[in-house]
Amino acid sequence: MLVAIVPSYNEAKRIGSVVRNLFNHVDLVVVVDDGSKDNTATVAKEAGAIVLKHEINRGQGASLQTGHDYALMIGADQVLHFDGDGQFDVTDIEPALKKMKESKADILFGSRFLDNKSNMPFLKRYFIHPLGKIFNRIFFKIKLTDVHNGFRILNKRALEIIKIKQDRMAHATEIPAQVFKSDLHWVEFPVKVHYYTYGQSGRGAIKIIKDLIFDNFIK
Repeated sequence: MLVAIVPSYNEAKRIGSVVRNLFNHVDLVVVVDDGSKDNTATVAKEAGAIVLKHEINRGQGASLQTGHDYALMIGADQVLHFDGDGQFDVTDIEPALKKMKESKADILFGSRFLDNKSNMPFLKRYFIHPLGKIFNRIFFKIKLTDVHNGFRILNKRALEIIKIKQDRMAHATEIPAQVFKSDLHWVEFPVKVHYYTYGQSGRGAIKIIKDLIFDNFIK
């Protein structure tokens, strides 16, 4: 059973179409409503998703771990991380699953840099991403082409081993760091990302680095 985990915060405008499109490629869609102020939960449920709610906004990392816990409880064989804002393309799911099967990987990381399908904003491509890539290589020995891509597929083994402790966006570094420290086999796959806004800001990137430094080097 392939379960899509969709962390969502105030995504009522897009979550319905995201859920409906996902059902053409997965067995179950689990939307984790992360303390939304709008009717994200209602729209997602009407579209057919299982909805898990955080009463307060905890962050994307916490939402993914909530989804992991539920997936393990119901006996999922694989989970797909898929954003609720409509930026990912569902047509990438089946070829990604094929690549994962062929490479016998435990986890697949989506990448915007293995082809030219994603038209990334200038700041993200030439400032935020290079800084994140350098940081990840120096401190966590992570050698992925894309440091913060939310498209991932995990098999049951990876799901059992990876425990997300970074509640907010620093989980995007924490997950590959755990993979690289374990004996999990990983693979990258090119995915398309549609940009509606500029997304992660420079200030947000600095916050991620601060969270990682505090959690790994100061506590």
